[in-house]
Amino acid sequence: MPVRPTAAPLLLATLLTATALSACGSGSGSDPDTVKVSFKQSTDNSIRVMDTYLGEMKKEFEKANPGKKVELVPIKAPDSEYYTKLQQMLRSPKTAPDLVYEDTFLINSDITSGYLKPLDPYLDKWPDWNQFVDTAQSAAKAQDGKTYGVPDGTDTRGLWFDKGIFKKAGLPADWQPKTWDEVLAAARTIKAKVPGVTPLNVYTGKPAGEAATMQGFEMLLYGTGDGTSDPLYDTASKKWIAGSQAFKDALTFVHTVFKEKLGPDVSDALDPNFPTNVRGELMPKGKLGINLDGSWLPQDWLKGAGHEWPEWSQKLGLAYMPTQTGQAPGKVSMSGGWTWSIPAKASNPDLAFKFIETMQTKANAQKWYIANSGIAVRKDVASDPGYVKAQPGIKFFTDLVASTHYRPAYPAYPKVSTAIQEAMEGVTTGDSSVDKAASGYDEELKTATDNQVIRK
Repeated sequence: MPVRPTAAPLLLATLLTATALSACGSGSGSDPDTVKVSFKQSTDNSIRVMDTYLGEMKKEFEKANPGKKVELVPIKAPDSEYYTKLQQMLRSPKTAPDLVYEDTFLINSDITSGYLKPLDPYLDKWPDWNQFVDTAQSAAKAQDGKTYGVPDGTDTRGLWFDKGIFKKAGLPADWQPKTWDEVLAAARTIKAKVPGVTPLNVYTGKPAGEAATMQGFEMLLYGTGDGTSDPLYDTASKKWIAGSQAFKDALTFVHTVFKEKLGPDVSDALDPNFPTNVRGELMPKGKLGINLDGSWLPQDWLKGAGHEWPEWSQKLGLAYMPTQTGQAPGKVSMSGGWTWSIPAKASNPDLAFKFIETMQTKANAQKWYIANSGIAVRKDVASDPGYVKAQPGIKFFTDLVASTHYRPAYPAYPKVSTAIQEAMEGVTTGDSSVDKAASGYDEELKTATDNQVIRK
């Protein structure tokens, strides 16, 4: 959905710059013995999983390196704002931290912009790098063949469902839909038989940012076709795909959810803090029937995490997201993850990589995977019984790696993602028909990719 020009972008840019400057003080070069570590802090004040973990790593690092200090620089913002604030910080040596937390979907854009430093000279001398699985090693590899980040795990996605709501609706406790229509049928049954709850959540629209694109749209789009070719990017021609029936089919699913009022109220769905509310309020309180979401949700429910919910594994069921018509391979997942990267303008890059080494020992990596409900990317952790049995759901989501897809994380992807969100928002609010939203996407795609577009 097109956004009318206003004075807001200029004001936002000014505010973000001011935030970034104040966050980093006088710049990371002010103390050669201090490594400044910037990370994404939850917008939910009670969730401090990352804060707690980094606090422990800070203590361990400072104890092992007398005279060296770690300064944690949190950025508290929804996903879409975090990326903007981070890029503002990376542009100047006065504001650039020494270490930053990068989403893999954005990293190639930041590499192309010259914001990040290649890590190959460090990785070549680091024995632990050989423990990372191949897909993880390539997650932060750019088109120039260099690696710009060390991943701290990956993730997969599926359907979470409330067993109590399903029982009231007469739906099975071992529910496993085989097609999209069966997902919608379950949501319609919940709407008819269990009033006062949201039957189905699919993230949508620009306020949700990449959650809408990846947890929502791409979980649908990559479930079309035969599963062997990428429906978003054509690798043979190196062009982005426009005008596809698969794209319209995915939009139609989103349109159906909101037209039939199977999803949350539109005002809630387009609230940037809605993903936080889903994890912290709707699911623990039994107000959401089915949630298309990620493997990391239990991190909010663990002991001391802010929304302690020890019964979650008894209250919730897990099902894989089916392909559109049940065609092979029958299930679909998307995977992404985050990496630790060193800004090109960092003043203490050597110290920053030393901190990465501290975080990524086998023991500390395993501690982090379990704390944040992540999927291990280190082979020695993935085979450790202590990891496999750490919490319910880990095996289910780890097994989905075999059916998973990765986003075409090329430099244009963030703009492509925004165009997808706009198309979703149009059919969510009813301002656009599926055909109109798809046509609008095609036009946005041409602009976002310098007309590197192919029709299929």
